Amino acid sequence: MNNKEQHLKSLSEIRTLMRESSKFISLSGLSGVSAGITALIGAFFAYNYMNNLHENTAYNERISTHYLSDFVKFFLIDAGFVLIVAAGLAIFFTTRKAKQEGLAIWDDTAKRLVVNLLLPLAAGGIFCLIMLYHGITIMIAPATLIFYGLALINASKYTLGEVRWLGITEIALGLLAAMFPRNGLLFWALGFGVMHIVYGSYMYFKYER
Repeated sequence: MNNKEQHLKSLSEIRTLMRESSKFISLSGLSGVSAGITALIGAFFAYNYMNNLHENTAYNERISTHYLSDFVKFFLIDAGFVLIVAAGLAIFFTTRKAKQEGLAIWDDTAKRLVVNLLLPLAAGGIFCLIMLYHGITIMIAPATLIFYGLALINASKYTLGEVRWLGITEIALGLLAAMFPRNGLLFWALGFGVMHIVYGSYMYFKYER
């Protein structure tokens, strides 16, 4: 190998190191799997709640303000539970992976990742609350999927490229859910549940095994 080839190889290695150092690579596939399982559990409870509501109330009562209020309260609590548990498990598995690999957990790249993830999520959360205020509850599930997908795409430039494809998939499911809004819970379970399990499993076997 002549000097020119050695220099080119060194430059290539430097570029690779710089690219990796600018990305948060400690994301654990197990965090995706655990988030998916948590979401499916939340969807299961929501489905059972809807069935019980249909069985125990007459049609006119179901769509009354009283039952709609109870329905919304339940789903807010259910979604909050899923979010808190999934976030906690994601932090646990990601922190454990970072320690095992001797990587920094909370560096500048991680901060940029979190900021770019939270900005679209915050906008989506406010948008969903506005729809809730106006009684447009049927479109909340599609909106959560779309804004979550946008958040993943926005944050993907600071982490592994597979996150971008997960984001695109979430947006596609959100748009389908908007076309079929009465199946919102099904698309919600697919997006936040099944797709997280598929993504997390793929990431685990590709990077962690």
